[in-house]
Amino acid sequence: MTSTQAPTRSLVLWFPDWPITALTRGTALDESRTIAVIDKGAVVACSAAARASGVRRGQRRRDAQARAPGLKVVAADVSRDQRVFSPVVSRIEALAPGVQLVRPGLCALRARGPARYYGGEIEAARALLASLREIGLTDVRAGIADGPFTAEQAAKAGASPGDPVFTVPAGGAAGFLAPLSVAVLDAASLGVPQTSTQTKSPANSSADLVGLLARLGVQTLGAFAAMPEERVRERFGGRGIRLHSLAGGLDSRPVQPRTPPPELHREVAFEPPLEIADQVAFAMRVAAEEFIDGLGARDLVCTELRVQLVGDRGEQSERVWLHPASFDAAAVVDRVRWQLGEDSGEPGGGGREKAPLKSGVTLVRISPEAVDAASHHRPAIFGSGPEERVHHALSRVQAMLGHRGVLTPAIGGGRWLAERQVLVPWGDRAVLAKERARPWPGSLPDPLPSVVYSEPPPVEVLSLGGYAVDVDERGAVSAVPAQFTEDGRTRAIEEWAGPWPVIERGWDAARSRRAHRFQVVDAEGQAWLLVCEAGSWLVEGRYD
Repeated sequence: MTSTQAPTRSLVLWFPDWPITALTRGTALDESRTIAVIDKGAVVACSAAARASGVRRGQRRRDAQARAPGLKVVAADVSRDQRVFSPVVSRIEALAPGVQLVRPGLCALRARGPARYYGGEIEAARALLASLREIGLTDVRAGIADGPFTAEQAAKAGASPGDPVFTVPAGGAAGFLAPLSVAVLDAASLGVPQTSTQTKSPANSSADLVGLLARLGVQTLGAFAAMPEERVRERFGGRGIRLHSLAGGLDSRPVQPRTPPPELHREVAFEPPLEIADQVAFAMRVAAEEFIDGLGARDLVCTELRVQLVGDRGEQSERVWLHPASFDAAAVVDRVRWQLGEDSGEPGGGGREKAPLKSGVTLVRISPEAVDAASHHRPAIFGSGPEERVHHALSRVQAMLGHRGVLTPAIGGGRWLAERQVLVPWGDRAVLAKERARPWPGSLPDPLPSVVYSEPPPVEVLSLGGYAVDVDERGAVSAVPAQFTEDGRTRAIEEWAGPWPVIERGWDAARSRRAHRFQVVDAEGQAWLLVCEAGSWLVEGRYD
């Protein structure tokens, strides 16, 4: 039977296109650009500029790019959406406790408590929106109605940027929902366990049921609510009854406040802003110790650390740091200092292009990105042997020399040896720009040279008559290589093999590359790997 419990008066806050907001708040991307977030080949969110160009939710990626040729495509990241939304929910809870996190970009709370405190439902909603505007969230919609579902539809269909608060009077839920399309039931959270009978039914999900209703000619929530309950139960089971109740404005679900997560992060604000990295690192020592102690009190250790830096002009720097084992307070302070060094271009930085902090540091926030049980990281009775000693030695050297002071090799993908040789700072996860497992036509097979030049030195290859050797467009050698000059020293070529062509990006005139490899052995028995490209010769590697 349908629940007779009266719907709870609810207040829902909706953040349109939250994946775009989370992306622009967490990176240096400008929200005024044409941006689309893609999941499974379809658009799940787009910026206002992209929407003005014709991009819509649900479009296939190719259709969206055809509408906006300069579209910036970004993969969906649920963890990013949740991470950026978490402090927003905390800010709402500071004003109105009892918030239910429906999903990133959508939250609900009971309207009665805030309404009594702020003097009315509309006043409570406007107070929450004003608080969110203070942190830069200007486009937030609020819906107030009987039940979370109706309040959500009020926020989406009733509120607007000019009037962001929409109220459905008590008892008016059915009339408000009646003209809405049944498609809004797709995202309804049913909370109904699926039985074996429902599993066999073609309408075993809200999407299937909505599609079936449309084929039967039921296009609106009012038409669906007018159907007899017995017929709905007979055809669609418990899931259909739940949707039938929602369509009639009888959402009996109570708002279920979340349990706030423990405060594991620490942040330090500086007034006035600090300009020197060592000053910031020194000021973070106490916060780092409290951060590690807070994790230890819950028998946890931090294995991945997120460091967020905020400059005086509003610029931000954010990075996740890894550790071979787990972070202690000194390692946390080191990461803060290294990140400041990278941003300012000081020695010891990561050597990567990052958005620099062009002003003094006003805020540092450290939070655990990943944690593990402390029992997994406790030392054994007799120690962990050589691995533990190596880790401590390398960590101490890295603390003295900087983040890239200790590097470990990793093998990446690519056709050229220099791009396959990747050096990773100690403790970091290898992030390869080119995956090794992919096919790389033209790449060199084993055995590979033991010496690879990051900057291949130029050489001159000559024939017996002293003429320069070249390779034509057909891959034919102009003459037999007889000698080559390397670092001012002339070496006679006893044996040689090749050429083997390496052709890249033939479709792109600006980035295309066409070269030929040779293996040669000099008179001393030393083997070399030479490359001829556009008449010029380079030494790519040496076999020892």
